[in-house]
Amino acid sequence: MTRQPIGDGIYLTHVPSQKFKTGFLSAQMAVPLTRETACYNALLVNVLSRGTQRCPDLAALGRTLDLLYGAQLEPTVRKRGENHLLGFVASCIDDRYLPGQERLLEPLAELLGEMFCRPALRGGHLVGEYVAGERENLADLIRSDINDKRVYAARRLIEEMCVGEPYGIPRLGTARDVEAITAEALEDHYRKLLPQAQLELFYCGSASWERVSDAFRRSFAALPRGEHLHPAHTLRHPARAVCRVVTEALDVTQGKLCLGYRTDSGDLPATMLMNAMLGGATTAKLFTNIREKLSLCYYADSTYHRTKGLVTVSAGIAFADYHRAVEAISRQLEELARGVWEDWELEAARRYLCSALRTTEDSASAIEDFLMGQAATGGSETLEGLAQDLHTVTGERVRAAAAALRPDTIYFLTGRGA
Repeated sequence: MTRQPIGDGIYLTHVPSQKFKTGFLSAQMAVPLTRETACYNALLVNVLSRGTQRCPDLAALGRTLDLLYGAQLEPTVRKRGENHLLGFVASCIDDRYLPGQERLLEPLAELLGEMFCRPALRGGHLVGEYVAGERENLADLIRSDINDKRVYAARRLIEEMCVGEPYGIPRLGTARDVEAITAEALEDHYRKLLPQAQLELFYCGSASWERVSDAFRRSFAALPRGEHLHPAHTLRHPARAVCRVVTEALDVTQGKLCLGYRTDSGDLPATMLMNAMLGGATTAKLFTNIREKLSLCYYADSTYHRTKGLVTVSAGIAFADYHRAVEAISRQLEELARGVWEDWELEAARRYLCSALRTTEDSASAIEDFLMGQAATGGSETLEGLAQDLHTVTGERVRAAAAALRPDTIYFLTGRGA
């Protein structure tokens, strides 16, 4: 794997591989996440996905992709650390499987460049009906988030836990903010963002570095460049002196309990293992003890937000079991901090994480997601390196990682009148 600059504020990550039958390309703007621009960024990518000057609508865009042997192209809006990754991913048959001298890398890279630099215009401006249609679609998508109460509760915990921090900003912004965006304001945002954004390009396939870099240089030759908005360094904050409790009531029949912890531990592999033992693997304590033995939860798991130094726990419980569930979850974490576990629990978590890393290496899109996240957050870890580091972690390091966690926020979604 190689990541090098190929232009002013433009970086290319090249993963040579003969493993896949498809070539995978990506072009992403990496910019700091702010409350004012989150909704503009999300809407802009969706509007740009509607077409280019050469392919001015979805039908024309579809015909062009069909001519590239059914190549695929999709918009993406991701939050990585306290940054936004905005752009497009594309895939096509790897050139080594094409007849004769046909090539797909160059025309697909060209199309990616057009999505950014030559969007569909009408009268010299972004197409108003595209803006209106995508604005409505995005607002509806944001509002639909509440339909999955498990996802909704997890997002609300992060919002409450990280109030005033970019990490607490919703990936797509808010529906109210989206609906207030005019076509003129969106176009102004586009013309300011394009020259400022750091551009991260990615390719995984059989083509050489020289060929890929040449293709992308030509494709993005028209990209305007100006003063750069470098991706933000994700800041870690200490936990609150007193854990904050937030309760929200909606029409639900099952309570959603989410607990948020902060850590200042710099031991990444040990914290990954600790989280897997707590609730990030099928053999985790939350699942075996809280759900199976105590029957306190309908589900229980944990997530390690490694760039931000957060560990969050999510559980579905009966309304009346709130206090018992909080106590039981806290007890599992206390046991980890005291080193109370069987040897097989640590080894099962280690095997689970190493298997997950190997699975990532078996998917070009998963490799892209990992490496683009690293590029956006300034991370230097590799999949292979993480797997090697996990094998060196001792039980004492896991215990120390658990002891470094501090409770910060509890969010409980309960029923109306419960």
